[in-house]
Amino acid sequence: MGEQPIFSTRAHIFQIDPATKKNWVPTSKHAVTVSYFFDSSRNVYRIISLDGSKAVINSTITPNMTFTKTSQKFGQWADSRANTVYGLGFSSESHLSKFADKFAEFKEAARLAKEKSQEKMELTSTPSQGGAVKRNVSPAITHVFKKESTTAPPQSPLTSESVNGTEDERAVPDAPHAAEARGGAEPSHNALPFSHSSPGLSKHWEAELAALKGNNAKLTAALLESTANVKQWKQQLAAYQEEAERLHKRVTELECVSGQSATARSDKTELNRTIGELEVALKAKEDELERLKMDVQSANQFHSQRDSLTHKLQAVELRNQALEAQLDELEQRVEADQREREVFRQSLRSLLQLLDGKILELSELREALAKLLECS
Repeated sequence: MGEQPIFSTRAHIFQIDPATKKNWVPTSKHAVTVSYFFDSSRNVYRIISLDGSKAVINSTITPNMTFTKTSQKFGQWADSRANTVYGLGFSSESHLSKFADKFAEFKEAARLAKEKSQEKMELTSTPSQGGAVKRNVSPAITHVFKKESTTAPPQSPLTSESVNGTEDERAVPDAPHAAEARGGAEPSHNALPFSHSSPGLSKHWEAELAALKGNNAKLTAALLESTANVKQWKQQLAAYQEEAERLHKRVTELECVSGQSATARSDKTELNRTIGELEVALKAKEDELERLKMDVQSANQFHSQRDSLTHKLQAVELRNQALEAQLDELEQRVEADQREREVFRQSLRSLLQLLDGKILELSELREALAKLLECS
């Protein structure tokens, strides 16, 4: 096939959304291998990436492409033939820089290869035009030379001038005068034969001139037709080259797919097993997610209950503080009452003592009055 990978890396692949032309659509579920391929037979560089058996990138590098770094780990380029924009997300900035450097290098190589191919096309098209003109001209010229060699006299002075093609119009009308001038300079024994043959030669060369004019018109028409054919052939050649390149890309893609069919089947089996495991894991994760949702709901309920209890606790604490303040006030009042009672008791004791003294005095007074009464 002649096409070999020359650089490979791994990246996440995206394509621009054809509907919005703004959003990126991922074309691979995970990071895949992205490779530069070089076709030595056609001097073509391509970017190819396969996700299993599916070709997610098949882009031919042309000189008018540009790879743009839009962030530290993301780059993109537009492919007019595929009518899309590809985007690559790398794991690090160094991988992006290496890929961008290789893109610029292979783009320059593609430009040089295109210039060389254009030079070769120009070189090959130029001889083809010459060959076409030569094929059109050669039979007429050969016929004219054959006719002149069979009809013209061997020593005629007009033979060398009639072969000049475009100078015939000037050479033939002046031929009699030129012959007369030359005849005057030659010996006298040549003048008689030339004078007898000049009328026949004049008619002959007039016929030859008319034939050459007709051949010249035919050659001009053939040259114009060959020029138009060359332009048409160039357009057809460009169309054939584009079609051949498209077919070659399709054949390469099919060869890549067929070459990887065996590994694709094993990969498919492995992927099916992995998918089964992932589905089981996904089911477990979904169950766990449901359990976590229930836990979250219960936690939310607990949070709401905690908030309500917190509010109640705060209210109880406020009430407790108020009760403590009342208790302190009551204790102070009890202490004050106790002090007042103590003072009252002391007053009562003093009054009792005073009363006891008064009672004792009254008793002594009674006894004295009783004695006085008895004495009287």
